[in-house]
Amino acid sequence: MENKRVVITGMGTVNPLGLNVKDTWEGLLSGKSAVHRITKFDASDIACQVAAEIKDFNNKDYYTEEQAKTAKRMDLYCHYAAAAAKEAIESSGIKADDPFRIGVSIGSGIGGLKVQHENSVALETKGPRRISPFYIPLSIGNMAAGFVSMLYGFKGPNFSTQTACATANHAFVLSSLAIKAGMADAMIVGGTEGTIHPLAVGGFSNMRAVSTSRNDTPETASRPFDVDRDGFVMGEGSGVLVLEEYEHAKKRGANIICELKSAGMTGDAYDFVAPDPTGAGAYASMKMAVEMGGINVEDIDYINTHGTSTPVGDLAETKAIYKLLTCGDDHVCVGSTKSIHGHLLGAASAIEGIISAMSIVKGVIPANINIFNQDPEIPLKSLNMEIVEKDVKTVLSNSFGFGGHNSTIVLSKI
Repeated sequence: MENKRVVITGMGTVNPLGLNVKDTWEGLLSGKSAVHRITKFDASDIACQVAAEIKDFNNKDYYTEEQAKTAKRMDLYCHYAAAAAKEAIESSGIKADDPFRIGVSIGSGIGGLKVQHENSVALETKGPRRISPFYIPLSIGNMAAGFVSMLYGFKGPNFSTQTACATANHAFVLSSLAIKAGMADAMIVGGTEGTIHPLAVGGFSNMRAVSTSRNDTPETASRPFDVDRDGFVMGEGSGVLVLEEYEHAKKRGANIICELKSAGMTGDAYDFVAPDPTGAGAYASMKMAVEMGGINVEDIDYINTHGTSTPVGDLAETKAIYKLLTCGDDHVCVGSTKSIHGHLLGAASAIEGIISAMSIVKGVIPANINIFNQDPEIPLKSLNMEIVEKDVKTVLSNSFGFGGHNSTIVLSKI
């Protein structure tokens, strides 16, 4: 495998903070929570009644008339991916001059849940003949990657990751390896999720994974690292980035945002949903990433944590970060932007990858919100409560998923 460099040349998103990167960044810096009471359905009989929903999204805004004929069959998570991909591809300026040199990897943690539910109800109430002939392709989680490739004619490596909340980070890692191996010059990568639905909210509620105690004050429900945190808050949307081989990007005069320097991946081998409470897997993932990138931990400026606001998860991750930062954490800002935009499941690390890249471009690190009383068991002193302006050169971004999937990426100023 050649020693190639991988850079980011385009970014796009739709999420609870905004329908593009600019509005998302401005919304994030406003420090105003995007979490509200659920409006997509009547959640009054579910323990959790709050979520971070996308507002004013119309999928028709993202398709040509011809594309819309196919798009009308797609599930919401595919529409979100198509919208994010459109912004990313247009901002990058990447073209399918050689379509077999551009690939797509967009994953989803859950996929087409609404379609799955509707067709299960149809089967139960009306019989198998009423199952939609489009049920399978509409619901499977790899269809977002296939759909985006069809929209733009990209015929390079095409695959989907599905590792719960680590999904998009794993798409970044595997796509960067494909580029370094010479299989593609560029990859359209990310994650997408559209599952604010009674089945998902009810399921997460019953397993006590989501916040259920702040239905009357939803803006404070997501509170990573706070002593009174009681679970994550579900969000929705998509984040897509264009990864490109450095020399290829330079040759075509692309705007290079930053470099995907290195990555780490490990497994907890511990529990279906709970992380290893020692943080051993998280630590190993971060250690792999910094060693692969030849990075000194004292040079890390910002750590965008997984930080979901779960009692066990936040503690395990911060223990791992404390162990990684052998020099102490005075030099680094540590935070979770999920306190503002919620937890986008399979799209989480894609949105947070964009935020991490923007912190490098803008020289600004977002503030944590909703830490009213930091958990005394969390060993870090560097959870910044205010926006920090500094020359951000190196950012580490974590995402972990049910099943014990740990992932870390490192972005650096080019």
